Amino acid sequence: MTSSHAKEFFSAAERISREIDHAAIDELAAALATLRDNGGRLFVLGVGGSAGNAGHAVNDFRKLCDIETYAPTDNVSELTARTNDEGFETVFVEYIRTSKIKANDAIFIFSVGGGNAERNVSVNLIRAIDEAKKIGAKVLGITGRDGGYTKANGDHVVVIPNIVPDWTTPLSEGFQAVVWHALVSHPVLQTRATKW
Repeated sequence: MTSSHAKEFFSAAERISREIDHAAIDELAAALATLRDNGGRLFVLGVGGSAGNAGHAVNDFRKLCDIETYAPTDNVSELTARTNDEGFETVFVEYIRTSKIKANDAIFIFSVGGGNAERNVSVNLIRAIDEAKKIGAKVLGITGRDGGYTKANGDHVVVIPNIVPDWTTPLSEGFQAVVWHALVSHPVLQTRATKW
């Protein structure tokens, strides 16, 4: 009998739900509440599927948690102009510089690998992290695998347990959504009820 892909996939998701660091999610919620209370802004950064998640998360943090939040990837004109003229590795760092990022702001990385400087992977995220750290802004994140550069250099980073290496990307990107929805419904963060 052939095993069910769906059953195996959801078994992996169930295991992640049990093994993820729940305390780290609560700490991330507290950090976001402090950010809001201090009048800080949140810049959500991600590429590929994580960019799509970033746009959705911006809506939720703004609407449900009253945090001023932006995703550079939502502005396709600026993103592609910077990519064309300056290179894709610059798109996030230049966005936050133009936004006059300050010490009471934060960047929030959504990434499967978290960036790797040695392998030249997700350099756009790495440059934004370095800029945020330089001016004293917080680095937050939800990453997969081992968390990469984001985990190593972040202040509050939740790492999605790498249960099935062949499914690292779908499970990591799927759980980005689970974790940020846990955050926007967290009692220390949520200021407005959802309709349903």
